[in-house]
Amino acid sequence: MDAENKNEVSEVGEAGAVSGGAETDGPKPRSVRVVLLALMIAMLLAMLDNMIIGTAMPTIVGELGGLEHLSWVVTAYTLATAASTPIWGKLGDLYGRKRVFMTSIVIFLIGSALSGMAQDMGQLIGFRAVQGLGAGGLMVGVMAIIGDLIPPRERGKYQGLMAGVMALAMIAGPLVGGSITDHWGWRWSFYINLPLGVVALLAVSAVLHLPKPSRDGRSARDIDYLGAALLTVGITAIVLVTTWGGTEYAWGSAVVMELIALGVASLVGFLFVQKRVAEPVIPLHIFRSRNFTLMSVIGFFTGFVMFGAVLFLPLYQQSVQGASATNSGLLLLPMLGAMLAVSMVAGRVTTGSGRYKAFPIVGSVLMIVGLFLLAQMDTGTSRVTSGVFMAVLGAGMGCLMQITMLVAQNSVEMKDMGVASSTTTLARTLGSSFGVAIMGALFNSRVQDVMAERAGALGSAVTERSAQLDAASLAKLPAAAREAYQYAVASGTHSAFLLGAVVSVVALVAAVFVKEVPLRGAGGSSVGDASGKASAEEMVRA
Repeated sequence: MDAENKNEVSEVGEAGAVSGGAETDGPKPRSVRVVLLALMIAMLLAMLDNMIIGTAMPTIVGELGGLEHLSWVVTAYTLATAASTPIWGKLGDLYGRKRVFMTSIVIFLIGSALSGMAQDMGQLIGFRAVQGLGAGGLMVGVMAIIGDLIPPRERGKYQGLMAGVMALAMIAGPLVGGSITDHWGWRWSFYINLPLGVVALLAVSAVLHLPKPSRDGRSARDIDYLGAALLTVGITAIVLVTTWGGTEYAWGSAVVMELIALGVASLVGFLFVQKRVAEPVIPLHIFRSRNFTLMSVIGFFTGFVMFGAVLFLPLYQQSVQGASATNSGLLLLPMLGAMLAVSMVAGRVTTGSGRYKAFPIVGSVLMIVGLFLLAQMDTGTSRVTSGVFMAVLGAGMGCLMQITMLVAQNSVEMKDMGVASSTTTLARTLGSSFGVAIMGALFNSRVQDVMAERAGALGSAVTERSAQLDAASLAKLPAAAREAYQYAVASGTHSAFLLGAVVSVVALVAAVFVKEVPLRGAGGSSVGDASGKASAEEMVRA
Protein backbone atom coordinates (compact mmCIF):
# COMPACT_ATOMS: atom_id res chain seq x y z
CA MET A 1 0.00 0.00 0.00
CA ASP A 2 3.00 2.32 0.50
CA ALA A 3 3.53 2.92 -3.21
CA GLU A 4 -0.14 3.52 -3.69
CA ASN A 5 -0.22 6.00 -0.83
CA LYS A 6 2.56 7.97 -2.47
CA ASN A 7 0.55 8.18 -5.64
CA GLU A 8 -2.46 9.46 -3.70
CA VAL A 9 -0.53 12.47 -2.40
CA SER A 10 -1.64 15.51 -4.41
CA GLU A 11 -0.34 19.02 -3.94
CA VAL A 12 -2.83 21.83 -4.47
CA GLY A 13 -1.41 25.32 -4.96
CA GLU A 14 0.19 27.06 -2.02
CA ALA A 15 -1.95 25.16 0.45
CA GLY A 16 0.68 22.44 0.43
CA ALA A 17 0.29 18.71 -0.01
CA VAL A 18 -3.11 17.13 0.27
CA SER A 19 -2.68 13.47 1.06
CA GLY A 20 -5.43 12.07 -1.09
CA GLY A 21 -7.73 14.87 0.05
CA ALA A 22 -8.41 16.69 3.26
CA GLU A 23 -9.98 15.22 6.35
CA THR A 24 -13.70 14.55 6.31
CA ASP A 25 -14.36 17.20 8.95
CA GLY A 26 -13.23 20.78 8.71
CA PRO A 27 -12.94 23.16 5.81
CA LYS A 28 -11.15 22.28 2.62
CA PRO A 29 -8.05 24.28 1.66
CA ARG A 30 -9.12 27.28 -0.37
CA SER A 31 -7.11 26.18 -3.40
CA VAL A 32 -8.86 22.80 -3.40
CA ARG A 33 -12.20 24.59 -3.61
CA VAL A 34 -10.89 26.68 -6.50
CA VAL A 35 -9.84 23.54 -8.37
CA LEU A 36 -13.19 21.88 -7.72
CA LEU A 37 -14.99 24.99 -9.01
CA ALA A 38 -12.86 24.88 -12.16
CA LEU A 39 -13.69 21.19 -12.61
CA MET A 40 -17.40 21.93 -12.24
CA ILE A 41 -17.15 24.63 -14.91
CA ALA A 42 -15.38 22.19 -17.24
CA MET A 43 -18.03 19.53 -16.68
CA LEU A 44 -20.76 22.12 -17.26
CA LEU A 45 -19.16 23.07 -20.59
CA ALA A 46 -19.10 19.46 -21.79
CA MET A 47 -22.67 18.70 -20.68
CA LEU A 48 -24.32 22.03 -21.53
CA ASP A 49 -23.17 22.36 -25.12
CA ASN A 50 -25.53 19.93 -26.84
CA MET A 51 -28.46 21.18 -24.75
CA ILE A 52 -27.84 24.78 -25.82
CA ILE A 53 -27.29 23.94 -29.48
CA GLY A 54 -30.56 21.98 -29.71
CA THR A 55 -32.68 25.10 -29.29
CA ALA A 56 -30.47 27.13 -31.64
CA MET A 57 -30.61 24.64 -34.54
CA PRO A 58 -33.64 26.13 -36.36
CA THR A 59 -31.91 29.53 -36.46
CA ILE A 60 -28.60 27.96 -37.55
CA VAL A 61 -30.28 26.11 -40.43
CA GLY A 62 -32.10 29.30 -41.43
CA GLU A 63 -28.77 31.13 -41.86
CA LEU A 64 -26.39 28.38 -43.05
CA GLY A 65 -28.79 26.11 -44.90
CA GLY A 66 -27.93 22.41 -45.18
CA LEU A 67 -31.09 21.06 -43.56
CA GLU A 68 -30.31 17.57 -44.91
CA HIS A 69 -27.11 17.51 -42.80
CA LEU A 70 -28.71 18.87 -39.65
CA SER A 71 -28.36 15.69 -37.59
CA TRP A 72 -24.60 15.65 -38.18
CA VAL A 73 -24.16 18.79 -36.09
CA VAL A 74 -25.02 16.67 -33.04
CA THR A 75 -23.70 13.34 -34.35
CA ALA A 76 -20.20 14.71 -35.10
CA TYR A 77 -19.90 16.01 -31.53
CA THR A 78 -21.19 12.75 -30.02
CA LEU A 79 -18.93 10.58 -32.16
CA ALA A 80 -15.79 12.57 -31.37
CA THR A 81 -16.60 12.59 -27.64
CA ALA A 82 -17.24 8.85 -27.44
CA ALA A 83 -14.27 7.83 -29.60
CA SER A 84 -11.77 10.03 -27.78
CA THR A 85 -12.88 9.23 -24.21
CA PRO A 86 -10.69 6.13 -23.60
CA ILE A 87 -7.70 7.72 -25.33
CA TRP A 88 -7.83 10.80 -23.09
CA GLY A 89 -7.93 8.55 -20.04
CA LYS A 90 -4.81 6.65 -21.11
CA LEU A 91 -2.91 9.82 -21.99
CA GLY A 92 -3.67 11.20 -18.53
CA ASP A 93 -2.24 8.09 -16.90
CA LEU A 94 0.92 8.29 -19.02
CA TYR A 95 1.70 12.01 -19.18
CA GLY A 96 -0.03 13.51 -16.15
CA ARG A 97 -3.61 14.50 -15.55
CA LYS A 98 -3.10 18.27 -15.45
CA ARG A 99 -1.29 18.63 -18.76
CA VAL A 100 -3.73 16.41 -20.64
CA PHE A 101 -6.78 18.04 -19.04
CA MET A 102 -5.60 21.53 -19.97
CA THR A 103 -4.98 20.33 -23.52
CA SER A 104 -8.56 19.08 -23.74
CA ILE A 105 -9.87 22.46 -22.52
CA VAL A 106 -7.83 24.27 -25.18
CA ILE A 107 -9.10 21.95 -27.94
CA PHE A 108 -12.68 22.41 -26.75
CA LEU A 109 -12.31 26.21 -26.78
CA ILE A 110 -10.72 26.16 -30.25
CA GLY A 111 -13.64 24.04 -31.50
CA SER A 112 -16.12 26.42 -29.86
CA ALA A 113 -14.53 29.51 -31.43
CA LEU A 114 -14.36 27.90 -34.88
CA SER A 115 -17.96 26.68 -34.63
CA GLY A 116 -19.09 30.22 -33.87
CA MET A 117 -17.28 31.46 -36.99
CA ALA A 118 -18.60 28.71 -39.32
CA GLN A 119 -19.83 29.97 -42.69
CA ASP A 120 -21.62 26.86 -43.90
CA MET A 121 -23.00 23.59 -42.53
CA GLY A 122 -19.95 21.58 -43.60
CA GLN A 123 -17.62 23.80 -41.60
CA LEU A 124 -19.91 23.70 -38.58
CA ILE A 125 -20.00 19.89 -38.60
CA GLY A 126 -16.20 19.70 -38.83
CA PHE A 127 -15.66 22.23 -36.05
CA ARG A 128 -18.23 20.45 -33.87
CA ALA A 129 -16.10 17.31 -34.21
CA VAL A 130 -13.10 19.29 -32.90
CA GLN A 131 -15.24 20.53 -30.03
CA GLY A 132 -16.39 16.97 -29.24
CA LEU A 133 -12.78 15.79 -29.24
CA GLY A 134 -12.03 18.23 -26.45
CA ALA A 135 -15.27 17.41 -24.60
CA GLY A 136 -14.20 13.76 -24.26
CA GLY A 137 -11.11 14.90 -22.36
CA LEU A 138 -13.12 17.29 -20.17
CA MET A 139 -15.45 14.60 -18.86
CA VAL A 140 -12.72 12.04 -18.19
CA GLY A 141 -10.29 14.60 -16.81
CA VAL A 142 -12.77 15.92 -14.25
CA MET A 143 -13.47 12.49 -12.78
CA ALA A 144 -9.84 11.36 -12.85
CA ILE A 145 -8.56 14.54 -11.18
CA ILE A 146 -11.16 14.19 -8.44
CA GLY A 147 -9.87 10.63 -8.09
CA ASP A 148 -6.35 12.00 -7.62
CA LEU A 149 -7.28 14.80 -5.22
CA ILE A 150 -9.92 13.18 -3.03
CA PRO A 151 -9.70 9.71 -1.44
CA PRO A 152 -12.64 7.38 -2.14
CA ARG A 153 -13.97 7.76 1.43
CA GLU A 154 -14.63 11.47 0.75
CA ARG A 155 -15.09 11.38 -3.00
CA GLY A 156 -18.81 10.61 -3.01
CA LYS A 157 -20.02 14.06 -1.98
CA TYR A 158 -17.86 15.78 -4.59
CA GLN A 159 -18.95 13.47 -7.38
CA GLY A 160 -22.50 14.17 -6.19
CA LEU A 161 -21.84 17.82 -7.07
CA MET A 162 -20.88 16.68 -10.57
CA ALA A 163 -24.22 14.90 -10.85
CA GLY A 164 -25.78 18.21 -9.88
CA VAL A 165 -23.92 19.91 -12.71
CA MET A 166 -25.32 17.31 -15.12
CA ALA A 167 -28.86 17.93 -13.89
CA LEU A 168 -28.34 21.70 -14.10
CA ALA A 169 -27.15 21.40 -17.70
CA MET A 170 -30.23 19.41 -18.71
CA ILE A 171 -32.61 21.86 -17.06
CA ALA A 172 -30.91 25.12 -17.97
CA GLY A 173 -29.56 24.16 -21.41
CA PRO A 174 -32.71 24.74 -23.48
CA LEU A 175 -33.54 27.92 -21.52
CA VAL A 176 -30.04 29.36 -21.92
CA GLY A 177 -29.83 28.32 -25.57
CA GLY A 178 -33.14 29.94 -26.44
CA SER A 179 -32.31 33.15 -24.58
CA ILE A 180 -28.84 33.48 -26.13
CA THR A 181 -30.16 32.79 -29.63
CA ASP A 182 -33.01 35.29 -29.30
CA HIS A 183 -30.93 38.14 -27.86
CA TRP A 184 -27.35 37.67 -29.13
CA GLY A 185 -27.61 35.32 -32.11
CA TRP A 186 -26.80 31.63 -32.51
CA ARG A 187 -23.03 32.17 -32.79
CA TRP A 188 -22.95 33.16 -29.12
CA SER A 189 -24.22 29.69 -28.28
CA PHE A 190 -20.61 28.70 -29.01
CA TYR A 191 -18.81 31.88 -27.97
CA ILE A 192 -20.32 31.68 -24.46
CA ASN A 193 -17.97 28.74 -23.82
CA LEU A 194 -14.87 30.92 -24.23
CA PRO A 195 -14.95 33.05 -21.05
CA LEU A 196 -16.04 30.09 -18.93
CA GLY A 197 -13.34 27.87 -20.42
CA VAL A 198 -10.64 30.48 -19.90
CA VAL A 199 -11.61 30.82 -16.22
CA ALA A 200 -11.37 27.03 -15.79
CA LEU A 201 -8.06 26.93 -17.66
CA LEU A 202 -6.47 29.69 -15.57
CA ALA A 203 -7.70 28.20 -12.29
CA VAL A 204 -6.36 24.74 -13.12
CA SER A 205 -3.07 26.16 -14.33
CA ALA A 206 -2.53 28.31 -11.24
CA VAL A 207 -3.54 26.09 -8.34
CA LEU A 208 -3.59 22.44 -9.44
CA HIS A 209 -0.33 20.59 -8.85
CA LEU A 210 -0.37 16.81 -9.17
CA PRO A 211 2.60 14.46 -8.85
CA LYS A 212 4.07 13.44 -12.18
CA PRO A 213 3.23 9.85 -13.09
CA SER A 214 6.04 7.33 -13.02
CA ARG A 215 6.86 6.46 -16.62
CA ASP A 216 8.99 3.36 -15.78
CA GLY A 217 10.84 3.77 -19.06
CA ARG A 218 7.64 4.22 -21.07
CA SER A 219 7.59 6.70 -23.96
CA ALA A 220 5.38 7.83 -26.81
CA ARG A 221 6.68 4.88 -28.84
CA ASP A 222 4.92 2.52 -26.42
CA ILE A 223 1.46 4.05 -26.93
CA ASP A 224 -0.96 1.61 -28.50
CA TYR A 225 -1.70 3.53 -31.68
CA LEU A 226 -3.17 0.51 -33.48
CA GLY A 227 -5.46 -0.27 -30.56
CA ALA A 228 -6.56 3.36 -30.38
CA ALA A 229 -7.39 3.33 -34.10
CA LEU A 230 -9.33 0.07 -33.88
CA LEU A 231 -11.26 1.26 -30.83
CA THR A 232 -12.10 4.56 -32.55
CA VAL A 233 -13.41 2.74 -35.63
CA GLY A 234 -15.41 0.31 -33.48
CA ILE A 235 -17.02 3.01 -31.33
CA THR A 236 -17.75 5.15 -34.40
CA ALA A 237 -19.48 2.22 -36.11
CA ILE A 238 -21.57 1.46 -33.00
CA VAL A 239 -22.68 5.06 -32.54
CA LEU A 240 -23.55 5.38 -36.24
CA VAL A 241 -25.60 2.17 -36.13
CA THR A 242 -27.57 3.42 -33.13
CA THR A 243 -27.94 6.89 -34.67
CA TRP A 244 -28.90 5.87 -38.21
CA GLY A 245 -30.70 2.57 -37.58
CA GLY A 246 -34.42 2.93 -38.11
CA THR A 247 -34.14 6.62 -39.09
CA GLU A 248 -31.70 7.34 -41.92
CA TYR A 249 -31.55 3.67 -42.92
CA ALA A 250 -33.68 0.61 -42.21
CA TRP A 251 -32.28 -1.74 -39.58
CA GLY A 252 -31.83 -4.47 -42.20
CA SER A 253 -30.25 -2.21 -44.82
CA ALA A 254 -26.81 -2.88 -46.30
CA VAL A 255 -25.35 0.25 -44.69
CA VAL A 256 -26.39 -0.74 -41.17
CA MET A 257 -25.27 -4.36 -41.66
CA GLU A 258 -21.88 -3.20 -42.97
CA LEU A 259 -21.44 -0.86 -40.00
CA ILE A 260 -22.29 -3.68 -37.58
CA ALA A 261 -19.75 -5.97 -39.27
CA LEU A 262 -17.11 -3.22 -39.22
CA GLY A 263 -17.79 -2.48 -35.56
CA VAL A 264 -17.60 -6.12 -34.47
CA ALA A 265 -14.43 -6.78 -36.48
CA SER A 266 -12.75 -3.64 -35.12
CA LEU A 267 -13.59 -4.43 -31.49
CA VAL A 268 -12.46 -8.06 -31.83
CA GLY A 269 -9.20 -6.81 -33.34
CA PHE A 270 -8.92 -4.27 -30.51
CA LEU A 271 -9.19 -6.99 -27.85
CA PHE A 272 -6.57 -9.05 -29.68
CA VAL A 273 -4.17 -6.10 -29.76
CA GLN A 274 -4.73 -5.18 -26.09
CA LYS A 275 -3.34 -8.53 -24.97
CA ARG A 276 -0.08 -8.00 -26.84
CA VAL A 277 1.04 -4.40 -26.38
CA ALA A 278 3.06 -2.80 -23.59
CA GLU A 279 0.70 0.14 -23.00
CA PRO A 280 -2.86 -0.88 -23.97
CA VAL A 281 -5.47 1.86 -24.34
CA ILE A 282 -7.77 -0.10 -22.01
CA PRO A 283 -5.74 -2.57 -19.93
CA LEU A 284 -7.85 -5.70 -19.80
CA HIS A 285 -6.56 -6.55 -16.32
CA ILE A 286 -8.87 -3.89 -14.83
CA PHE A 287 -11.80 -6.16 -15.71
CA ARG A 288 -10.39 -8.83 -13.40
CA SER A 289 -11.87 -6.71 -10.64
CA ARG A 290 -15.42 -7.94 -10.17
CA ASN A 291 -16.57 -4.60 -8.83
CA PHE A 292 -15.13 -2.66 -11.76
CA THR A 293 -16.83 -4.92 -14.30
CA LEU A 294 -20.14 -4.75 -12.44
CA MET A 295 -19.96 -0.95 -12.23
CA SER A 296 -19.39 -0.77 -15.99
CA VAL A 297 -22.50 -2.91 -16.52
CA ILE A 298 -24.59 -0.77 -14.14
CA GLY A 299 -23.27 2.43 -15.77
CA PHE A 300 -24.24 1.12 -19.22
CA PHE A 301 -27.85 0.47 -18.21
CA THR A 302 -28.09 3.71 -16.24
CA GLY A 303 -27.12 5.57 -19.42
CA PHE A 304 -29.55 3.42 -21.41
CA VAL A 305 -32.47 4.41 -19.18
CA MET A 306 -31.55 8.02 -18.42
CA PHE A 307 -31.16 9.33 -21.94
CA GLY A 308 -34.16 7.36 -23.16
CA ALA A 309 -36.23 9.04 -20.44
CA VAL A 310 -34.82 12.48 -21.30
CA LEU A 311 -35.92 11.92 -24.91
CA PHE A 312 -39.44 10.55 -24.40
CA LEU A 313 -40.72 12.33 -21.30
CA PRO A 314 -40.81 15.82 -22.88
CA LEU A 315 -42.35 14.30 -26.02
CA TYR A 316 -45.13 12.72 -23.98
CA GLN A 317 -45.76 15.88 -21.95
CA GLN A 318 -45.87 18.09 -25.04
CA SER A 319 -47.94 15.77 -27.25
CA VAL A 320 -50.31 14.23 -24.69
CA GLN A 321 -50.42 16.65 -21.75
CA GLY A 322 -50.23 19.81 -23.87
CA ALA A 323 -47.15 21.26 -22.19
CA SER A 324 -45.22 24.04 -23.92
CA ALA A 325 -41.99 23.14 -25.70
CA THR A 326 -40.48 26.55 -24.87
CA ASN A 327 -39.39 25.50 -21.40
CA SER A 328 -38.76 21.85 -22.24
CA GLY A 329 -35.92 21.55 -19.73
CA LEU A 330 -38.28 22.41 -16.89
CA LEU A 331 -40.50 19.47 -17.82
CA LEU A 332 -37.80 17.17 -16.48
CA LEU A 333 -37.41 19.04 -13.19
CA PRO A 334 -39.08 16.35 -11.00
CA MET A 335 -36.73 13.67 -12.31
CA LEU A 336 -33.56 15.76 -12.38
CA GLY A 337 -34.29 17.45 -9.05
CA ALA A 338 -34.75 14.06 -7.35
CA MET A 339 -31.59 12.79 -9.04
CA LEU A 340 -29.59 15.76 -7.76
CA ALA A 341 -30.91 15.56 -4.19
CA VAL A 342 -30.46 11.81 -3.83
CA SER A 343 -27.02 11.89 -5.45
CA MET A 344 -25.78 14.45 -2.95
CA VAL A 345 -27.31 12.56 -0.01
CA ALA A 346 -25.78 9.29 -1.24
CA GLY A 347 -22.39 10.98 -1.53
CA ARG A 348 -22.52 12.35 2.01
CA VAL A 349 -23.75 9.06 3.50
CA THR A 350 -20.95 7.23 1.73
CA THR A 351 -18.45 9.77 3.03
CA GLY A 352 -19.76 9.44 6.57
CA SER A 353 -20.07 5.65 6.71
CA GLY A 354 -17.68 4.42 4.05
CA ARG A 355 -20.34 1.98 2.87
CA TYR A 356 -21.99 2.00 -0.53
CA LYS A 357 -23.41 -1.39 -1.55
CA ALA A 358 -26.96 -0.44 -0.58
CA PHE A 359 -27.05 2.42 -3.09
CA PRO A 360 -26.64 0.38 -6.32
CA ILE A 361 -29.28 -2.09 -5.08
CA VAL A 362 -31.79 0.54 -3.91
CA GLY A 363 -31.08 2.66 -7.00
CA SER A 364 -31.73 -0.24 -9.37
CA VAL A 365 -34.99 -1.13 -7.58
CA LEU A 366 -36.20 2.48 -7.71
CA MET A 367 -35.22 2.72 -11.37
CA ILE A 368 -37.25 -0.41 -12.20
CA VAL A 369 -40.25 0.83 -10.18
CA GLY A 370 -40.06 4.34 -11.66
CA LEU A 371 -39.93 3.03 -15.23
CA PHE A 372 -42.81 0.64 -14.57
CA LEU A 373 -44.90 3.51 -13.18
CA LEU A 374 -44.05 5.70 -16.18
CA ALA A 375 -45.12 2.84 -18.45
CA GLN A 376 -48.61 3.11 -16.92
CA MET A 377 -49.16 6.69 -18.13
CA ASP A 378 -51.98 7.21 -20.61
CA THR A 379 -53.87 10.13 -22.16
CA GLY A 380 -55.59 10.88 -18.84
CA THR A 381 -52.50 10.96 -16.59
CA SER A 382 -52.10 14.32 -14.85
CA ARG A 383 -48.85 16.29 -14.71
CA VAL A 384 -48.71 15.85 -10.93
CA THR A 385 -48.95 12.07 -11.24
CA SER A 386 -46.34 11.88 -14.00
CA GLY A 387 -44.12 14.19 -11.93
CA VAL A 388 -44.25 11.78 -8.98
CA PHE A 389 -43.37 8.87 -11.28
CA MET A 390 -40.43 10.85 -12.69
CA ALA A 391 -39.22 11.65 -9.18
CA VAL A 392 -39.08 7.91 -8.36
CA LEU A 393 -36.99 7.28 -11.48
CA GLY A 394 -34.76 10.27 -10.68
CA ALA A 395 -34.18 9.02 -7.13
CA GLY A 396 -33.05 5.68 -8.53
CA MET A 397 -30.62 7.28 -10.96
CA GLY A 398 -29.37 9.55 -8.18
CA CYS A 399 -28.30 6.45 -6.24
CA LEU A 400 -26.40 5.15 -9.27
CA MET A 401 -24.94 8.06 -11.24
CA GLN A 402 -21.81 8.81 -9.19
CA ILE A 403 -21.59 5.70 -7.01
CA THR A 404 -20.70 3.73 -10.15
CA MET A 405 -17.72 6.00 -10.80
CA LEU A 406 -16.69 5.99 -7.13
CA VAL A 407 -16.65 2.19 -6.82
CA ALA A 408 -14.98 1.75 -10.21
CA GLN A 409 -12.14 4.09 -9.20
CA ASN A 410 -11.80 2.37 -5.83
CA SER A 411 -11.43 -0.99 -7.60
CA VAL A 412 -8.23 -0.18 -9.51
CA GLU A 413 -4.73 0.96 -8.68
CA MET A 414 -3.90 4.66 -8.85
CA LYS A 415 -1.86 4.18 -12.03
CA ASP A 416 -5.05 3.07 -13.82
CA MET A 417 -7.27 5.89 -12.50
CA GLY A 418 -7.54 7.54 -15.91
CA VAL A 419 -8.49 4.44 -17.89
CA ALA A 420 -10.92 3.38 -15.14
CA SER A 421 -12.65 6.77 -15.32
CA SER A 422 -12.72 6.79 -19.12
CA THR A 423 -13.95 3.21 -19.43
CA THR A 424 -16.80 3.83 -16.98
CA THR A 425 -17.71 7.05 -18.81
CA LEU A 426 -17.58 5.23 -22.16
CA ALA A 427 -19.89 2.47 -20.86
CA ARG A 428 -22.47 5.09 -19.88
CA THR A 429 -22.10 6.89 -23.24
CA LEU A 430 -22.58 3.69 -25.22
CA GLY A 431 -25.53 2.79 -23.00
CA SER A 432 -27.17 6.10 -23.84
CA SER A 433 -26.65 5.49 -27.58
CA PHE A 434 -28.23 2.04 -27.38
CA GLY A 435 -31.03 3.30 -25.14
CA VAL A 436 -32.04 6.10 -27.47
CA ALA A 437 -31.83 3.81 -30.51
CA ILE A 438 -33.66 0.76 -29.15
CA MET A 439 -36.30 2.61 -27.14
CA GLY A 440 -36.72 5.00 -30.09
CA ALA A 441 -37.22 2.15 -32.56
CA LEU A 442 -39.81 0.54 -30.28
CA PHE A 443 -41.57 3.88 -29.75
CA ASN A 444 -41.70 4.71 -33.47
CA SER A 445 -42.97 1.26 -34.40
CA ARG A 446 -45.71 1.38 -31.78
CA VAL A 447 -46.83 4.90 -32.72
CA GLN A 448 -47.08 4.01 -36.40
CA ASP A 449 -49.02 0.80 -35.67
CA VAL A 450 -51.51 2.55 -33.39
CA MET A 451 -51.98 5.44 -35.82
CA ALA A 452 -52.72 2.98 -38.61
CA GLU A 453 -55.24 1.16 -36.37
CA ARG A 454 -57.07 4.25 -35.05
CA ALA A 455 -56.80 6.71 -37.95
CA GLY A 456 -56.48 4.45 -40.98
CA ALA A 457 -54.76 5.79 -44.10
CA LEU A 458 -54.59 9.31 -42.66
CA GLY A 459 -52.77 8.01 -39.58
CA SER A 460 -50.25 6.12 -41.70
CA ALA A 461 -49.66 9.20 -43.85
CA VAL A 462 -49.15 11.44 -40.80
CA THR A 463 -46.41 9.24 -39.30
CA GLU A 464 -44.90 7.95 -42.53
CA ARG A 465 -41.80 10.17 -42.33
CA SER A 466 -41.52 10.48 -38.55
CA ALA A 467 -43.42 9.26 -35.50
CA GLN A 468 -42.44 12.42 -33.62
CA LEU A 469 -44.46 15.48 -34.63
CA ASP A 470 -43.62 19.01 -33.60
CA ALA A 471 -46.24 21.33 -32.09
CA ALA A 472 -46.96 23.07 -35.42
CA SER A 473 -47.58 19.78 -37.25
CA LEU A 474 -49.74 18.48 -34.42
CA ALA A 475 -51.92 21.63 -34.42
CA LYS A 476 -52.66 21.19 -38.14
CA LEU A 477 -54.12 17.69 -37.72
CA PRO A 478 -57.89 17.11 -37.69
CA ALA A 479 -59.28 16.57 -34.19
CA ALA A 480 -59.76 12.82 -34.71
CA ALA A 481 -56.20 12.37 -35.99
CA ARG A 482 -54.83 14.50 -33.15
CA GLU A 483 -56.59 12.35 -30.55
CA ALA A 484 -55.33 9.21 -32.27
CA TYR A 485 -51.79 10.58 -32.21
CA GLN A 486 -51.99 11.40 -28.51
CA TYR A 487 -53.16 7.86 -27.80
CA ALA A 488 -50.37 6.51 -30.03
CA VAL A 489 -47.69 8.53 -28.19
CA ALA A 490 -49.00 7.28 -24.83
CA SER A 491 -48.86 3.73 -26.18
CA GLY A 492 -45.35 4.27 -27.57
CA THR A 493 -44.00 5.64 -24.29
CA HIS A 494 -45.63 2.70 -22.47
CA SER A 495 -43.66 0.26 -24.64
CA ALA A 496 -40.40 2.22 -24.37
CA PHE A 497 -40.50 2.57 -20.57
CA LEU A 498 -41.60 -1.03 -20.10
CA LEU A 499 -38.52 -2.09 -22.06
CA GLY A 500 -36.42 0.18 -19.84
CA ALA A 501 -37.82 -1.50 -16.72
CA VAL A 502 -37.00 -4.95 -18.10
CA VAL A 503 -33.39 -4.14 -19.00
CA SER A 504 -32.92 -2.41 -15.63
CA VAL A 505 -33.31 -5.81 -14.00
CA VAL A 506 -29.81 -6.58 -15.34
CA ALA A 507 -28.48 -3.59 -13.37
CA LEU A 508 -30.18 -4.92 -10.22
CA VAL A 509 -28.63 -8.36 -10.67
CA ALA A 510 -25.22 -6.76 -11.13
CA ALA A 511 -25.71 -4.61 -8.02
CA VAL A 512 -26.50 -7.68 -5.89
CA PHE A 513 -23.11 -9.19 -6.72
CA VAL A 514 -21.11 -6.06 -5.80
CA LYS A 515 -18.63 -6.76 -3.00
CA GLU A 516 -18.35 -3.93 -0.49
CA VAL A 517 -14.61 -3.31 -0.29
CA PRO A 518 -13.69 -0.63 2.31
CA LEU A 519 -13.11 2.75 0.73
CA ARG A 520 -9.65 4.23 1.12
CA GLY A 521 -9.63 7.19 3.45
CA ALA A 522 -7.36 10.21 3.63
CA GLY A 523 -3.78 9.15 3.51
CA GLY A 524 -4.79 5.74 2.25
CA SER A 525 -6.61 4.47 5.30
CA SER A 526 -9.62 2.34 4.63
CA VAL A 527 -12.90 2.19 6.40
CA GLY A 528 -13.71 -0.85 8.43
CA ASP A 529 -10.13 -2.17 8.50
CA ALA A 530 -8.69 -2.39 11.98
CA SER A 531 -5.19 -1.86 10.70
CA GLY A 532 -6.27 1.23 8.78
CA LYS A 533 -4.79 -0.21 5.58
CA ALA A 534 -6.07 -2.14 2.61
CA SER A 535 -3.73 -3.81 0.17
CA ALA A 536 -3.76 -2.86 -3.50
CA GLU A 537 -4.16 -6.55 -4.30
CA GLU A 538 -7.40 -6.69 -2.26
CA MET A 539 -8.80 -3.63 -4.01
CA VAL A 540 -7.98 -4.95 -7.48
CA ARG A 541 -9.36 -8.42 -6.87
CA ALA A 542 -12.59 -7.28 -5.22
